[in-house]
Amino acid sequence: MRADRLVAALLLMQAKGRVTAAELATELEVSVATARRDLEALSSAGIPVYPQPGRGGGWSLVGGARTDLSGLSSAEAQALFLLVGPAAAVSGEARAALRKLVRALPATLRAEAEAAAGAIMIDSTRWGERDRDRPEVVGLLQTAVVRRRKVRLTYTNSARERSERLVDPWGLVDKDDLWYLIAGTERGQRTFRVDRIVAAEPTDEPAERPDDFALAAAWDRVVGEVEQRRSRTWATVLIDQRFVPILRDQFGRHCHTDGDADGNRARVRLGAPTALDVARHLAGWGALVEVVEPPSVRTELARIGAELAALYPPG
Repeated sequence: MRADRLVAALLLMQAKGRVTAAELATELEVSVATARRDLEALSSAGIPVYPQPGRGGGWSLVGGARTDLSGLSSAEAQALFLLVGPAAAVSGEARAALRKLVRALPATLRAEAEAAAGAIMIDSTRWGERDRDRPEVVGLLQTAVVRRRKVRLTYTNSARERSERLVDPWGLVDKDDLWYLIAGTERGQRTFRVDRIVAAEPTDEPAERPDDFALAAAWDRVVGEVEQRRSRTWATVLIDQRFVPILRDQFGRHCHTDGDADGNRARVRLGAPTALDVARHLAGWGALVEVVEPPSVRTELARIGAELAALYPPG
């Protein structure tokens, strides 16, 4: 990954005022040619970096421009390193970038920043599950997003239909160990599950991206649409007050308390895609839950009960 080297080059110029390609190559442990390409990339990206030819020359920031990590307050530095510290535990590139960011801080803040970086660890594997490796295609897609290059996808949808698409990759989202690609297509914005991408081939064609696109806002809209589809059927149930927290864990955001039914029971609204989905979630509760409405959920529960009674008759 070159991004951490570009950040390091910028910070080094801020600290020294002027560097040569050879000095940068030594600091970053790369070839002089690579260091020169990195400096040219910074200049091409619009960062005010320019070369000074001749004896004693080098590369400098125009007018003393600054990335200004040294302008961080103590609280801001701690917040930054609390955020990036966990990522450094799983990525060699992130660890390298973190070390360089620490060196760019004033000496008075370095100890606290290093402590903050090691204060939090994120273990995303649930109890009883194996570690999940990040899909290899994620790295390819991430590079395409950063470099703004179109990608040709071979994709299988939920109906197991395979198709090929040329897309403009706009951003990647990791939600509960499932990766999603938000991309522009000839039909507008689309969301692709990365585990359904059979093949991905980067191209040299520049990708288009709306000037006002914001990944967080786009993902919020996707989540809203998905959650709406997941709660097309709503049921009203009565349950003992002490079991309401368990229902909330089971149904998540599709569980809403609707007041007290009587002394000890609560009236709760539950949502799921279909009446059968609601019934399947409630079947294990037996008589602890009473479905008030709709009749379709009551019918599904009765059918499930009859099937179980027939399969396991009283002995």
